[in-house]
Amino acid sequence: MNLVLDIGNSGFKMAVFDGRIKILSTRINELISGEFENIVSGFAVNRAVISSVSVIPQAAADILSSHGVFVHILSYRSKLPFGIQYKTPETLGTDRIAALAGAFSLFPGEDIMIIDAGTAITYDFLTGGIYEGGNISPGINIRLKALHSFTGRLPLTSAAEKFSSPGQTTRDAILSGTVNGVIYEINEYIRTFKKMHKNNKIILTGGDSEYINERLNDNIMLVPDLVNEGLNFILEYNA
Repeated sequence: MNLVLDIGNSGFKMAVFDGRIKILSTRINELISGEFENIVSGFAVNRAVISSVSVIPQAAADILSSHGVFVHILSYRSKLPFGIQYKTPETLGTDRIAALAGAFSLFPGEDIMIIDAGTAITYDFLTGGIYEGGNISPGINIRLKALHSFTGRLPLTSAAEKFSSPGQTTRDAILSGTVNGVIYEINEYIRTFKKMHKNNKIILTGGDSEYINERLNDNIMLVPDLVNEGLNFILEYNA
């Protein structure tokens, strides 16, 4: 069994695969908990791949080692099925690399834009099997927190299903400005990419992807678990 572990800015996401078939997908708060070890032992995991934007907890490494699990730490030096033209590949987040691998596994060799809507919103461009680079923008919650932190009177709000537009209360004005601003931004990225690439594939993923997808003009592919799919693909590819 394969274990994929995504250590992100807001927690730990992991999944268990039998080859390319996903058996389990979950989020846990602590890798030192018994839950993590129970998954490793209960599914007889023998290979693992880790993507981390921070330090990998030593306790997690110890658990994997104690069960004899082969561990691949994802980096830009990993064997990848696509080329990278990024000028500073050592600074490229492994979550972005994993999402690219997931997109490649779905549409090998095609022109793809990946929109990962999480803490940050990333736009990554994979064309003809080459990663050309991408853009990074603040996510919804970062924008909401910034409005509260850098102003004297604006309250801290969180994304909600309903709000008036134009806003008729301060809360609704903040939500309308922030959420609609994100949607307008994404819609324009989609419009521009489709104009430049006639045979295009656009994938939306990330923690806010379902919330955003309901509000977009275009019907694009929603793959919330793209990073985990890509991590498993990389593990199989390197094996």
